[in-house]
Amino acid sequence: MENYPELDRLGDEIAELSAHLEAATARLLDRIREFDARAGWNNGFSSCAAWLAWRVGLDLGAARERVRVARALGTLPRLAAALSRGEISYAKVRAVTRVATTETEEQLLKVSRAGTAEHVERIVRGWRRVDRRAEMAEARRQDGSRALHVYQDEDGTVTVRGRLTAEQGALLVRALDAARTALTAGRKVSAETFPDPPTFPQAQADALTLLAETALHQGIDPGTPGERYQVVVHVDAGVLSDAEHPGQSVLEDGARVSAETSQRLACDASRVVMRHDANGDLAGVGARARTIPPALRRALHHRDGGCRFPGCGVRVAEGHHIQHWAWGGPTTLANLTMLCRRHHRAVHEEGFRVERKADGVVAFYRPQGWPIPDVPASPTLPDDPLETVRAANARHGVQIDPHTMTPDWDGERLDVGYAIDVLHPLANPGLYEKRDGRAETDAA
Repeated sequence: MENYPELDRLGDEIAELSAHLEAATARLLDRIREFDARAGWNNGFSSCAAWLAWRVGLDLGAARERVRVARALGTLPRLAAALSRGEISYAKVRAVTRVATTETEEQLLKVSRAGTAEHVERIVRGWRRVDRRAEMAEARRQDGSRALHVYQDEDGTVTVRGRLTAEQGALLVRALDAARTALTAGRKVSAETFPDPPTFPQAQADALTLLAETALHQGIDPGTPGERYQVVVHVDAGVLSDAEHPGQSVLEDGARVSAETSQRLACDASRVVMRHDANGDLAGVGARARTIPPALRRALHHRDGGCRFPGCGVRVAEGHHIQHWAWGGPTTLANLTMLCRRHHRAVHEEGFRVERKADGVVAFYRPQGWPIPDVPASPTLPDDPLETVRAANARHGVQIDPHTMTPDWDGERLDVGYAIDVLHPLANPGLYEKRDGRAETDAA
């Protein structure tokens, strides 16, 4: 026969420890929000979510949700405080932060305390349905204002400016997010790997470039000759072998690019040798040839499978000559490795170095000469992590018992329609008064 008092104590312990973990989660979200705001992730990663996925092993979707909730709680102090005291769960907070504003926060906090997580999810879904009519009107307005402008500045750079509908914008944002993730996801490097990492706008530009490359690679316009989409660089042979060598390194329209950029592009490209006489006139043109022949490229893809930079693994990658062919390096499998655009640039233009060891292992080094580890160092954990959480909560003045997180629900059936009619500012405008053009809870 079961010992019910003992089982009750076990249940109380589960409830109490759960509340302790939720309180600790609040502090974790505080740190994520600060880390995100200070761009601590911007050391080669595309976003705070991508860094979390690498550093703490979260699924990327779960990492994005952590960042979203952390940001939302920065503007919702009542919800943040309740979570920090272990009074409501992260699951409830995750749900209500999809719709909560500073004006509706207090009402939604009451819902979170009164009901179960399932109740909260159902009310949030109903809450969002009430907003649908206004959202449809806004969508029609956005559709009429869509536009995109692309033009070249005097210095050769290209400016992109535009406005998209909510749907188009969401599609672009998701595509850019996926491209940034593809460029950086899983990168197993330390925070010191990129001493001068790209800013978020620069990462966005890299992601847009990857989208364009992928679209053309997949044959977005298969009926058009591929040459139309090629980027042509004119570079003197001396510049390829020595960046300090005088000579040209320009795009076809005359815009100058650095010698290091030309060397990177020449790693894996079609090459046409043009000979000029003493007067600079064209004396002969050789046949076009691939720097890396197709058969060798297939073998390279089969061996590497994607970018070899530690922790990257992006499949859309370029061939890189470990010893550049312009310096006498052979175009052989042993002298080649695959790098994504981001890391190919890092090797050619940011001082990173790659070498193949005698045993065939490819090793990467930071500009300072420090080796880049394949995986980050694991944190040292105490013997009893839960006791550490208890002690930390106590230091923060958090008082928790087995009933701290128990909702007020007494078992009655949830009427979502009635709850929305009572709570939502559009369904019950009498509950709110206007102040500074925004809804505010009426104290009466």
